[in-house]
Amino acid sequence: MISQKSKYALRALLALARLPPETSLPISVIASRESIPKKFLEQILLELKRAGFVASRRGQLGGYLLVKRHDEITFGDVLRTTGGPLVPATCLANGGNCAGCQGERPCAVRRVFTRIAFVYDEILDNTTLADALDAPSEGLFDGWVAASDPINNKNT
Repeated sequence: MISQKSKYALRALLALARLPPETSLPISVIASRESIPKKFLEQILLELKRAGFVASRRGQLGGYLLVKRHDEITFGDVLRTTGGPLVPATCLANGGNCAGCQGERPCAVRRVFTRIAFVYDEILDNTTLADALDAPSEGLFDGWVAASDPINNKNT
C-alpha cells in the first residue's frame, strides 16, 4: 500500500514538474492546488529536499523547485524516499522471514508475491514524473495493463 505521505509527495512533485524549469512555487500554493495539509507538506518537502529532488528559494519569488529534470525522477525513487521499501507482502520486507514459511524454501504465497514485487518495482522504476504528465488524464496507465500480461510474461 502506498502511504498518504508518498501520494502527497508525488502530487507535490508533479505540481512542480508542470512549471517551467527553474521556476519555484510557494508551499502555500502547492498545498492549496493539490489539497495537501500545509504542515504535512512542509515536512514532506524537507524530506524531498534532503533526498535531492527539490531545492528551496527565499525571497519574493521563493518557494520550492525541482533540482532534477522531471524525466529523471521516478515514482520508485520517490516512494522509497517517502515510504520505505516497496513490497506487497511483509515477508519480503523481512528478508524472507515469515511465520508461514517452513524451512529454507519460500512458501508458494511468497514466490507469487516475489514475482509481483519484481513487476511492481519495474513499473515504478521506469515511470517518471514526465510519463505521468504525458499520460491522458483518464485511464492514466490503462493501456500499459491492456498491452501486456507482466505476471505471465505474455503480450496480449
